[in-house]
Amino acid sequence: MLRFNDIADRMLDYNPQVDLERLQRAYVFTAKVHDGQERLSGEPYLIHPLEVAGILLDLNVDEDTIIAGLLHDTLEDTLTTRGEIERLFGNRVAFLVEGLTKIARIEFRSAREQQAENFRKMLIAMSEDIRILMIKLSDRLHNMRTIQYMKEESRRRIAQETMDIYVPLAHRLGVYWMKQELEDLSFRSLEPDAAEELEAQLSLSREEREEYIENVIGKISAKLAEVEISGQVLGRLKDISSIFAKMKSQDLEIEQIYDAIGFRIVVDQEIGDCYAVLGQIHSMWAPVPNRFKDYIALTKPNGYRSLHTTVIGEFGERMEVQIRTAGMHRDAELGIAAHWKYKEGRIGAAGDDSKFDWLRQLIEWQKELSDPHEFLDAVKLDLFPNEVFVFTPTGEVINLMSGATPVDFAFAIHSEVGSQCAGAKVNGRLVPLHQRLRDGDTVEIVTRKGQEPRKDWLDFAVSSKARNHIRHSIRQAGKDRAVDLGRDILARELKKADLTLNLVIDDGRLDRYIETEFGGKSVDDLFASISYGKLSARALCRYLTGGVDEAKEAESAVTVVPKRIRQLFQRERRTAGSGVRVSGTADVMVRFAGCCEPLPGDEIIGFVTRGRGVTVHTRGCVKVFALDPERRIEVDWDTETDSRRAIAIRVIARDEPGMLAKVTNTISAASINIGSAKATTKDKSGKQGAEQVFGLWVQDVKTLNSVMREIRKVKGVRSVERVRG
Repeated sequence: MLRFNDIADRMLDYNPQVDLERLQRAYVFTAKVHDGQERLSGEPYLIHPLEVAGILLDLNVDEDTIIAGLLHDTLEDTLTTRGEIERLFGNRVAFLVEGLTKIARIEFRSAREQQAENFRKMLIAMSEDIRILMIKLSDRLHNMRTIQYMKEESRRRIAQETMDIYVPLAHRLGVYWMKQELEDLSFRSLEPDAAEELEAQLSLSREEREEYIENVIGKISAKLAEVEISGQVLGRLKDISSIFAKMKSQDLEIEQIYDAIGFRIVVDQEIGDCYAVLGQIHSMWAPVPNRFKDYIALTKPNGYRSLHTTVIGEFGERMEVQIRTAGMHRDAELGIAAHWKYKEGRIGAAGDDSKFDWLRQLIEWQKELSDPHEFLDAVKLDLFPNEVFVFTPTGEVINLMSGATPVDFAFAIHSEVGSQCAGAKVNGRLVPLHQRLRDGDTVEIVTRKGQEPRKDWLDFAVSSKARNHIRHSIRQAGKDRAVDLGRDILARELKKADLTLNLVIDDGRLDRYIETEFGGKSVDDLFASISYGKLSARALCRYLTGGVDEAKEAESAVTVVPKRIRQLFQRERRTAGSGVRVSGTADVMVRFAGCCEPLPGDEIIGFVTRGRGVTVHTRGCVKVFALDPERRIEVDWDTETDSRRAIAIRVIARDEPGMLAKVTNTISAASINIGSAKATTKDKSGKQGAEQVFGLWVQDVKTLNSVMREIRKVKGVRSVERVRG
């Protein structure tokens, strides 16, 4: 456990002007207000804020941030008030602590909505002072270090959220050691069996690997001395999470991973020495084609700079080598903390501002996207970029996500350019809009007035900016069509009563209905509701002609949706046992989307489909955002209904006798019925393994995850995944 002297000594190392009396006051205060509280481990709660402060010290942050780290839970978990903190430690510390506390003080209908809104709140706070994020990351890192004391369900939820949000945030802030540790801890919680097996396999050859690392470090150091370049050479085994990801993506065994060891060379002097060292490395070992990245000339958006190359070692193995200056290394270790002007409350010198354009973009998205789920998916998509660098015809460098297309490029230039994109030239040649761009491509967009984004662009556009604009255009076009259709339906209904639409608009009858019965929405919203079947044109016509009682026929727009759904879609025999409640009602005709195959336990959303009831999708389904938000409706699983659903899983395993029997026995042992099974080899030799696809009847996601974990334990099984669509 850290003590005050530890914190003071480490703070003095990089900030001799620190106010030790103020720091000690914060230490004593947090010890006093948290006295008697315990963590799940049974340890005093005080350990947590002290460890958070210790992590912040690794980032060389300022005095206010350390004090806020010590106090970060006082407003939420004790009787402390903001006034107390402001009086004792100043307004800035009080603001930081309050910013962290606001994130937690809001109630939500679902865990996913809580995750989305928490993140939105954090972004709003970050827009005023990014130190809030630095404290939040440190808080999450210590919680992940002690996650073993939580229940399994909580462990998996927190680990998944960490992998989805906090890992990429640490990456975008450039704090690589924190990103790697968060990723590794999350992987161990999400894939405990795989992590344990991988650790066991790596431990068998650990001594040989350590000896190998020392040997290579010695050779590189001797070469640096020979050419009179001073620097430090480091070597390490890659994190098991990245090793596992590579094994899974390329279907490899651990013995086939040859670049599990990475080396880093930190030169003491100028940038030119980095390129000189690169030449020496390539003279010692042959470089692997297409595995060289120059992040010095083309700096990453988060400010990261380094040379990356992969070479073939003397035993035929691949070695990754990173080369950077001491200044670049400091930036990589401290990330945004190396550029922060604490007293001014903003990012450093003018030249540094562009490094954090991504943060300003996130702030803009949180204002534009009202749906928290859509916002969270957009953020997750854009926080994971493997960049590709391309050029405009004038030579300007544009960095995009890996897999980006000319459509992504067009929207990166300007939203109008993207919307009017009619074609593209890459390196002077016309190419289809779905072509993937590569490093160094020169891209020119051909625009045409009147051109509008097409729905099929969503099949290949990868950036959030492009996808958000495409969805918005599609929805707007769909709403325009719905408005026109609804207007025609109402006009025909009024004609039967010898009225015209212009008449009821001109004499104010329609406006009065909208004001009193339709929640004051626009006339276009009313027409769209008629088109979608949410509002009866016949009932509205009767209301406008005064022919029926208002309370019975002209229902309020607030209550009309559940009632209309019941009227339109109630089918007792067809909905029995569906296991889904629509707006709290179980007797609604429901169908499950084939694109994502929802299963009890998945987070779901419903869409009203005319004539077919409500279609249920998972919230993460790629097709969800292409659908009209006006037809979206809340649905949830009916826990009182015990029904099983068909689901498919794919197992990749070694191609050897008895493997299929081992897997089927494991499934049967879990009391799960196998509806179908198909086994094929991936190649004639069988070296790439065999693919087994099973159709299972399971009750919920928890049951499915449980049997998938058991299958992964079968010797020879390489991967197990759920098949959707």
